[in-house]
Amino acid sequence: MKLKQMIILLADDDTDDCIFFKEALDELLLPTKLMTVHDGEQLMHLLANESTELPDVLFLDLNMPRKNGFECLEEIKFNEKLKQLPVIIFSTSFEQDRVNQLFKNGAQFYIRKPSEFAQFIKIIHLTLAMIAQGNSAPQTRENFVLTEQNNFVL
Repeated sequence: MKLKQMIILLADDDTDDCIFFKEALDELLLPTKLMTVHDGEQLMHLLANESTELPDVLFLDLNMPRKNGFECLEEIKFNEKLKQLPVIIFSTSFEQDRVNQLFKNGAQFYIRKPSEFAQFIKIIHLTLAMIAQGNSAPQTRENFVLTEQNNFVL
């Protein structure tokens, strides 16, 4: 059985993190197409473009120029065309108040960027497997934060 190609959109201004993400995807050997944008304005223009196929999942960094991840998430979730798009927050910061706000604003999951490549691969694989199985919305606040050690952690 051939797996459907998953279209992944990564919004991150850090070039090294984008390369790291692509290398992790290559290690997984999953049928994926990766698109990247480097600021929030590019992201919203791409998503608003009628000729662009919507991705299956968006990995969204919080700290981007021109329009940050909070602003982009808010726009996405208030847009009728985009609100069903699974948005995975992918950030180095981990402030509990911010995480709580992102959950309330409709992000599906929160991932703190791991520093080790092996952990990075595991968490990307876990996330994509959950999205592919249709598990794109957290059931509770407790399973909102994903880690590579286990499926869910608070």
